[in-house]
Amino acid sequence: MGAPLGAKVGGRGGHRRLYKPMSEINVTPFVDVMLVLLIVFMVTAPLLTVSVPVNLPQTQAKPVASPDKKPLTVSVKEDGSIYVQESLVTLTGLVAALKAIPDISPETRIMVRGDKKNNYGTMVEVLGAIANAGYSKIGLAATLPGASAPSTPARSNPTHR
Repeated sequence: MGAPLGAKVGGRGGHRRLYKPMSEINVTPFVDVMLVLLIVFMVTAPLLTVSVPVNLPQTQAKPVASPDKKPLTVSVKEDGSIYVQESLVTLTGLVAALKAIPDISPETRIMVRGDKKNNYGTMVEVLGAIANAGYSKIGLAATLPGASAPSTPARSNPTHR
């Protein structure tokens, strides 16, 4: 078919050597890079969710259509500890922690996630502190009765008051 790579082409005794270039593309490095990227994204994707485990209560309410911008998350665990996003705060420091976040306004949506075994008074205090600070778009997170993992925010069903 053709001369092997690096073989002399053009007959006997000729002083000219012509080499035929390799015309095949090696896709193995490309596949290796793509597999590494796939593994990196598979490992980092679960880390992008809210990581405060809260056992959410169930509700029959329909999901509310959410705008493009993600809401700010305030979580209240069973023991009464309060988290803004993933930072632990006290009830007295809740408003200061919210106001310290850049690009937050009174129109920012705030999603409150409370454990279903949580004290009702604690939830009312948290909601009252947020409302008294001037934030008007406060929602409560819950799960539908058929949801399998109530502590994951991806399956939460936000209902606004």
